Amino acid sequence: MADQVHIDEVTGTETTGHEWDGIRELNTPMPRWWLWILYASIIWSFGYWIAYPAWPLVSSYTKGVLGYSSRAEVSTEIAAAKERQKVHLAKLEKASLEEIRTDPDLLEFALAGGRSAFNVNCSQCHGSGAQGFKGYPNLNDDEWLWGGSVESIHATIAHGIRNTDDEAARSSDMPAFLRDEVLDKTQIANVAEYVLALSKQDADQAAADKGKPLFAEHCAACHGENGEGNAEFGAPALNNAIWLYGGDRETIVDTISYSRAGVMPAWGRILEPVTVKTLAVYVHSLGGGK
Repeated sequence: MADQVHIDEVTGTETTGHEWDGIRELNTPMPRWWLWILYASIIWSFGYWIAYPAWPLVSSYTKGVLGYSSRAEVSTEIAAAKERQKVHLAKLEKASLEEIRTDPDLLEFALAGGRSAFNVNCSQCHGSGAQGFKGYPNLNDDEWLWGGSVESIHATIAHGIRNTDDEAARSSDMPAFLRDEVLDKTQIANVAEYVLALSKQDADQAAADKGKPLFAEHCAACHGENGEGNAEFGAPALNNAIWLYGGDRETIVDTISYSRAGVMPAWGRILEPVTVKTLAVYVHSLGGGK
């Protein structure tokens, strides 16, 4: 078979016999040092399987002769961290929200815990940077539906909004003016033009003039005579550029016609009271808290 061996003319190296599109593969052996490392790795893996947890079983796993467990190590570290936190947690539990805000050590601890709790429980709706999305308020600005004081924020987090789990949940109902047959489409269009004018957007002034008395009759009681909003009713301000669902003409008409009714869980029924406190302090610290 020697006459079938092919030697590469350029390198003088024997080829494997594989050929593709005129290209032949050189039969170059692996370097000795690479092979020794491979053999050492194989031997090491057998030792690792014996010494450490390695193989899954039906309902457990091989424990290893050293008895090491990364799960147990992490559990020990978590338990130690919780033990170190006990002193601060006890102080947080007893302190009022204002006392937390004025105590530098407690405030630092509360902000760290609140940031962590926010990322786990709140960021899915409000965003990792609390920037909000359509239908989910931005928590960085100074526009608050239910009040931006740390006490108001705490109440909103603890009891939620329009949920059925907490009797103290924040609740307000905006009429669906078209669906409830309070206003017709033409009247709603006129009110929308007036709202556009209130927020200093381009509006049909003639239609806005027709919408003004309708706004005064049906909307001002909650949103204010000049669209300044009212935190007591969770009624947003309509005279600025901050919109929860959108401030374009089509969206405003849709909101007036069919209303909005966002829901927020009562986190006080889900999280520990101390965690709710830290969340309130953290959200208040984002920049928009009053």
